[in-house]
Amino acid sequence: MKALIFERNLPRFAASRLASGIAGSGKGVSLGPLRLADVDPPELPGPGWHRVRPRLAGICGSDLATLDGRSSRYFEHLVSFPFVPGHEVVGVVEESSGNGEGRHDEYGSGAVAAGSRVVVEAVIGCVPRGIDPPCEACAEGRVGGCERVAFGHIAPGLQIGYCKDTGGGWSSAGLVAHETQLHLVPDELSDEDAVMVEPTACAVHAVLNANVRPSDTVAVLGAGTLGLATVAALRSLIEPATVLVGAKHPHQRRFASELGADAAVAPDQLARAVRMRSRSLADSERPRQLTGGADVVVDCVGSSESLRESLGMVRPRGRVVLVGMPGDVRVDLAALWHREVALVGAYAYGAEQSGGASRQTFALAMEVVSACKLGRLVSARYPIDRFEEALAHAGAAGRRGAVKIVFDLEKRGPKR
Repeated sequence: MKALIFERNLPRFAASRLASGIAGSGKGVSLGPLRLADVDPPELPGPGWHRVRPRLAGICGSDLATLDGRSSRYFEHLVSFPFVPGHEVVGVVEESSGNGEGRHDEYGSGAVAAGSRVVVEAVIGCVPRGIDPPCEACAEGRVGGCERVAFGHIAPGLQIGYCKDTGGGWSSAGLVAHETQLHLVPDELSDEDAVMVEPTACAVHAVLNANVRPSDTVAVLGAGTLGLATVAALRSLIEPATVLVGAKHPHQRRFASELGADAAVAPDQLARAVRMRSRSLADSERPRQLTGGADVVVDCVGSSESLRESLGMVRPRGRVVLVGMPGDVRVDLAALWHREVALVGAYAYGAEQSGGASRQTFALAMEVVSACKLGRLVSARYPIDRFEEALAHAGAAGRRGAVKIVFDLEKRGPKR
């Protein structure tokens, strides 16, 4: 069985960071300490665990940042090596350790069992780790806030795809996941739709925790997978008065408009669009700083520049939601202090309040994916042995007219 292995290799990691710094954003992605190897399937860690054979596995921006050495050192003690990347996964259950609770999925019908087509909820909380009683966050269903990610009977790891004991989606050998991490895929969703559920769940979590009101103007920075899923979630779950999107590339602006954006413009025109909609003025001394601005800004990029832009176009006492994974950003926070802006993070998923009731994020995400046909954002499929091409395509997705690049573990070849 073949898998892509990410190892703790300091010389190669340092070379990856150097190559990333030299290349900038225009040269694709470095492979870093990544190699294709023959591996055995991971062991089932205990009761309630299942072996899953991936069918499609997405390449995420956080994966690319890890390969390039651009991810924050904050994560160093929250992963275990060597690990198989890949946390955006649709697959088929092949084997169970038994003695689980036979959990019934909220969206699908029946219990997860051998032969079930599932999507993987990658975050590893207290229950999969065998920790009882669970931490306060997990007890409330907020698994993204788990306080025990380095404890329990499996190795440290925020998610499947960053933990050496679970395997990951970039592998024909499969991965293992606890029954609480598996969600049945309805027959009407294609594999392309299903592989979009995990990133859409992240967008759903961000949108429902952004305190967006129906009367609000919302600005979204970035229109890759996460940005477009955010637009879809806003329109499907909240329906704010105005949604404005800053997108670099024409196909991204087209998708954003199709998904419900009132205006999709080049990034350097977003502040102007916000100013016009909110009837604000630009500060004559600081043109990037509006006197008013958007009620909520959702930053799906996570860079120093995008955070500066966000703080410049949010209204006083507004809210900036950081969804794109940041690294070591540097930004002047005087405007945040002076204008009493709330800056909040939005990581992963859990139990959400929607329509007056608590619902699991993945159930809501499947509804958004289905309603908005988000499988159309899958632009290309690659077999695992062509990983160099796949990662290069993902690193240059915007410039090449693509959105989501995935590995096809059934080796159907690249879809153009």
